[in-house]
Amino acid sequence: MDRLWAPWRMEYIRTPKDDGKGCIFCDKSNSNEDERNLIVFRGEFCFVLMNLYPYNNGHVLIAPYKHVPDFENVDTPVQVEMLQIASKAMKIMRRVMRAEGFNFGANFGEIAGAGIKEHVHLHIVPRWKGDTNFMPVIGHNKVQVDSLSETCRMLKKEFDLE
Repeated sequence: MDRLWAPWRMEYIRTPKDDGKGCIFCDKSNSNEDERNLIVFRGEFCFVLMNLYPYNNGHVLIAPYKHVPDFENVDTPVQVEMLQIASKAMKIMRRVMRAEGFNFGANFGEIAGAGIKEHVHLHIVPRWKGDTNFMPVIGHNKVQVDSLSETCRMLKKEFDLE
């Protein structure tokens, strides 16, 4: 078995796990510790935060403040804001991260692959030519080139300027 040295994971391992009664999106959106919670932007109906387990650098999530499990039950103004923020995020990532493309979407329901099925959220994953190389394909490891907090600060600054 090969091992990848990742000392930053110890914080997650030592952190007490939720007892199953809370929602990470509700907890983070109701907190006033945006930097600690890696919240990039707050809109009127929803917010943007960094994915703690990103598929690629800059992977963000867009979630409504209201706890709703099904997209079809999200009010139309909230859906519209989610898409407007997604567009804004991609525009910012193209400009400051030089993203060449995006994976954009959602997994609604456990059977569809939703890791957090109780609270609707969208994923935006910036992509670059060659970002899938031998590490994930052969080594089953993903190389992150910037820390979540650094990427969060950079994106937040840009959102605040828009």
